[in-house]
This record gives sequence, C-alpha cells and structure tokens, in this order.
Amino acid sequence: MLATLGFATIAVFLLLTMTKRVSVLVALVLVPVAAALVGGHAGELGDLILAGLTTVAPTGIMIAFAVLYFSLMVDAGLFDPLIRGILRFAQGDPLRITVGTAVLTMCVALDGDGASTFVITISALLPVYKRLGMSPLVLSGVVCLGAGVMNIVPWGGPTVRAMAALDLESSELFTPVLPAMVLGVCWVLVASWLIGRRERRRIAALDPGERPAAAGESAGEPAAAGDGPGTLRLPEPTTPRWLTAANLALTLTLLVALIAEVMPLPVLFVLGFTVALVLNHPTWERQQELLERHGRNVVLVTTMIFAAGVLTGILTGTGMIDEMAGALVDAIPGALADRLPVLVAVTGMPLSLVFTPDAYYFGVLPVLAETAAGSGGDPAEVGRAALLGQMTTGFPLSPLTASTFILVGMSGVSLGEHQRFIFRWAFATTLVMTAGALLTGAFAL
Repeated sequence: MLATLGFATIAVFLLLTMTKRVSVLVALVLVPVAAALVGGHAGELGDLILAGLTTVAPTGIMIAFAVLYFSLMVDAGLFDPLIRGILRFAQGDPLRITVGTAVLTMCVALDGDGASTFVITISALLPVYKRLGMSPLVLSGVVCLGAGVMNIVPWGGPTVRAMAALDLESSELFTPVLPAMVLGVCWVLVASWLIGRRERRRIAALDPGERPAAAGESAGEPAAAGDGPGTLRLPEPTTPRWLTAANLALTLTLLVALIAEVMPLPVLFVLGFTVALVLNHPTWERQQELLERHGRNVVLVTTMIFAAGVLTGILTGTGMIDEMAGALVDAIPGALADRLPVLVAVTGMPLSLVFTPDAYYFGVLPVLAETAAGSGGDPAEVGRAALLGQMTTGFPLSPLTASTFILVGMSGVSLGEHQRFIFRWAFATTLVMTAGALLTGAFAL
C-alpha cells in the first residue's frame, strides 16, 4: 500500500511538473500532503512536514547567503579583470577565444547560478564572436560545457538538491567527486581547444569577402598589432583597486574554507557575505539597496528548497521511501543493483532532457539511493553518481531548465541547434567524470 502510494505520489508530481500544470513549488507541497491524507497520516502531518523543513534548513540558509555573496561580487566587478585578461590573451584568434570562453565561464560559474553565468559570459563575449565571424553555437556550446562542470560545486543547484534530498553533508557528497570534477575541468579545456581549432579552420576557409573586417581594418589593409578583431573595450572599472584586491582575497579565502570545511557551509557563507557587505557597502542605505536588488533571487531559490523539505519529510516519515525501495530491490536484478551508481551516472545526462532538476533530485534520486541501500550499497555513491550527469552536464541543454533559454536566447541560436551541436561533447564530459570517479573510488563499478 505505501509503496504504491509512494510511486503514485512521484508519478503525479512528475506529471504535473513536466506538463507545467502547476509550478514545482505547488507540486512539492500539495502532492505529498494529499498523499499523506490518503494514506491516513493526517494526524501526524504537521510533525512530518516540520521534520522535513528542519532537515533542509541548513541547505536553505547556505544557498541564500551564497546567492547574496556572489551577486555582490558580480556587482563589484570582481570578474572584470579576468575578462580583460582573456581578451588580451586571445589576440583575435578563434581558438584562443574559445579556450578563453571556457576559462571565463568556469570562473564565473563559481557562484553556482547558471542564469547569472550565462548573462555575464554571453554579454561579455558575444561582441567578440560577432567581430571575428565565429559561430554563436561555439559560444553557447562552450559556455554550456563550462557551466555544466562547475554546477557541481556544493552551493550549486544539483549538489544542494542532492544534499537536501538525501540528508547528506558536502563532505559525504561533494568532496569524494572533487578529483572527478578536476578531470572534468581538464576535459572541458581540451574540448574547447578542439572546438576552437575546428572553428579557426572554418573561418580560414572562408572567402576573403565573407570574413568580417577586423577593428581598424579597411579593405586590403590589415589591422594594427594589438588591435585585432578580438579587441573589446570594456567600461572602465569603478571599484577601487584596493577593494577589488580585498574582494579577491576574501573570495579565495572563502573557497578554500568551503572545500576544507573549516566550519559548516552555511556559517561560512553567512560570515563571508556579512564581511563582504560591510567592506563594499559600508552605509546602511547601500546595504539595504543591495538586499532589495537581489532579494528576489534569494526568495525564489530558498522557497524551492524548503518546499522540497515538505516532500522529503512526508515520503520519509510515512515510510513510503522505504517501501518503494523494497519494491525496486525485488524488481531489479542483483547484478544491475550492484552497478547502480555507474548506471545512474551514465544515464543521468540524457535523463536531464526529460526530468526537471527538482523532479529528479527530489522525486527519483531518493528512491534510487534507498534501492542501493537495500542491496547493500551506499546511498551516497548514488548521489555522487547523479551529480556527474543529471543537471550537471545536462542542465544547459534541457528544455525543462529556464536558464537554458537564457543561454540560447542571448546567443541567438535555437535550442535544437544548440543541442545537436554540443550534446556529444556534454555526454563525453559525463563519461570522463564517471571514469575519474571510478578511478578515485568515489563509487565502485
């Protein structure tokens, strides 16, 4: 009875969210509440929901202050020197521009927010691509690869959802896959080099009349040295140099502390944001202005996390998850169950085109994790495997992710073209990271 009710709950949740009948927030709350009432748990509903909210509270706090911190740093122009350095390095070469795009994307993506990453990188580099005559598909594709790999950071969407759904700490979920993430970063650089080399050859093969004129060029007259087609004059920085240096030092210190887990992640972000806020906005009026400007993003993210606590609290507290896992253990052959982490990792990226991140992490992943536990496996390994595919390399391709349309819209390409161009490269990223996870023991074959 409980297993059937649990599967029905997840099925209704997926159906409602995938068909966009209701928002994910509404489905996360009302669907499990209805299931609890049908299952005869009306008397304990309040305790179940409260337990779920308590479980996800640290995650909600962490993501709220992480969004505020990195939004402040973007406003302060912390990444502007990096953009200028990449443009100087590129010198108008399509190959260098492509590799520089990957580097810039992965640095900006440290904020864990795909939407802001796409806005910053596309806005900064699209004029360069147009001036060089490079395909905007190269821009959207390379940004997709870089943002996908970096989306695995502990304060990023997939890891936050997985920690909330499985009630795990970042040391249990993220730290073991850090070597695989490093390998994924290396692969993205290799892939961007290969894509850039192909784009360089394509442009070189064009007739002279089809090539865009470089900055400072007239017909038949080459551009002056240092004034190539990749030249882009950004607005002069308004943040004092000493403040930029202080912001960089603070950010690097925070990142090291997060990885080393000097303190719990929510505490680190609370402290880091408040120090950054006083440093960059010392007056009460400016502090309030920043909070008002970015408060909407914080509310959108944190409400989803706490709504997910309702779903996980009810499914766990009523015993539905345990019963569903038991049913799946009986249905899955032993050999397949033993290899569940690898199966989850390999299939996660294609499944991102079908499932929303909330549907997968809050509806599917807990069942898979409990299934692995029922067959003697480690649920944390399934969670790590999910990070390597589902919404990590797949989210910038999925039509179910809103930020995907920011990426393709700003790049000026269609979703279908973008998917066809970069799908195999993104899937290769998943395979490379999966191999790295196997080699380093993040999960076993």
